[in-house]
Amino acid sequence: MATKEKSPTIQVAGQAFLRIPVRTRVVMPEDDIVQVIREYAGEQIRPGDIVFVSEKVVAITQGRAVPTDQIRVSWLADRLWPFVRQVPYGIGLRNRYSMQCAIDECGAGRILLAAVAGAVGKLVGRRGDFYRVAGIQAAAIDAPGTAGIEQFRNCVIKAPKDPDQVAQRIAEACGCEAAVVDVNDIDSAVLGHSRGVDAETVRQALKDNPLGQGAEQTPVGILRRA
Repeated sequence: MATKEKSPTIQVAGQAFLRIPVRTRVVMPEDDIVQVIREYAGEQIRPGDIVFVSEKVVAITQGRAVPTDQIRVSWLADRLWPFVRQVPYGIGLRNRYSMQCAIDECGAGRILLAAVAGAVGKLVGRRGDFYRVAGIQAAAIDAPGTAGIEQFRNCVIKAPKDPDQVAQRIAEACGCEAAVVDVNDIDSAVLGHSRGVDAETVRQALKDNPLGQGAEQTPVGILRRA
C-alpha cells in the first residue's frame, strides 16, 4: 500500500512551518550525533531554524540500543508485560525485554506502582495511567522488532540520556535551536530542547510524523518558519 505523502508545510497557531527531512547514513553507536548533524544538515541550516532529531538515533549514539541476548529478564518483567496494553503506534512495554529495560531504568518499585495505577485506571475506564506513573524513561522505550533500521531490529532502544543537554550541544554547534523528539504516526513528544525553544510548537509542527517511521532513513529534520 502506498504511503500518503505528507505536506512539507504545516500551520501552527497561525504560523506556517516548513519541515525539511535530512537523509543520513545509518547512525551507529560510535557516532557523535552533533557531528552527524553537522555533516548532513550543516549546509542547509539557517539562523532561526530548529533542528530536530529522532530520540532513537540519539539513544543509539549513547550506546542505549541493547541486543536482546544481553538482557536478563527477571521474574517480575515476565509477570508484568502481558498486562500492558499495546499502544496503537507500537509494542511499547508489552514485551518481556522492553519491560525488563523499563525496570532497569526506573526501578522495580516505580514500575510496580505504575502497574497498580494502570490496573485501577482500567477499572474506571481510564487509559494511560501506567505510562503516566512510569514516566518518559519508560514510555520512550522501543521494543525489539520495532526499529526502522535493520541493524537494530533485535535491540531494545532505551530513551536517550540528558536530551536537553544533547539539544543544547546541537544548537551551539550548528548556530540554531534544537530539539530531541519522539514522533510516530499517532503522536509526537519533545523529550528535550535547547534554550528558547517552545516545545509545544515543535510538538504540534511534527504531529503528522514528517520524518516517517525509519525506513526513510531521515532521522534528522529542520523546522523553519515559512
